Amino acid sequence: MEKSAKPVASAGDIAATAALAAAIWREHYPKIIGEEQVEYMVEKFQSVSAMESQLKEGYLYFQILGDGVLRGYFSVQTRGDSLFLSKIYVEKAARGLGLGRFGMEQVEALAREKNLSSISLTVNKHNTNTIVAYENMGFSKIEPIVIDIGNGFVMDDWKMVKTLPETP
Repeated sequence: MEKSAKPVASAGDIAATAALAAAIWREHYPKIIGEEQVEYMVEKFQSVSAMESQLKEGYLYFQILGDGVLRGYFSVQTRGDSLFLSKIYVEKAARGLGLGRFGMEQVEALAREKNLSSISLTVNKHNTNTIVAYENMGFSKIEPIVIDIGNGFVMDDWKMVKTLPETP
């Protein structure tokens, strides 16, 4: 499978990415956080309007393509000397094909291009398979974080960090 990453640059890109996000969230997260919180978070963080706002706030979005077809996406933002990985998702049908790892390689390359010392992220404490995958990619749990996101919901996460070795 040919893998590539494409910056989200147009209204069509945003709409396609938001549609994929909603499908991924509705498939993966109800068993972790419940359907009501999934719907709230999709609208608050993964909708077209949310992505447009995040792009204006300095987030960068990229589509992950497998053989030219949109299969996933990721979003990052520079925070101090670290690249914050806000989102990285691959649709269920394309999991296990190396697209998630490819996306993480792109994130690391972006961090290196920006001469940043680390990559940080947050992950739901009950998303155990994903936590293991991040640990296998060199991330370590740093601290628990609970964030009130409104409407009676919280994000109950681990902050994880991967320190990037200096390049000679």
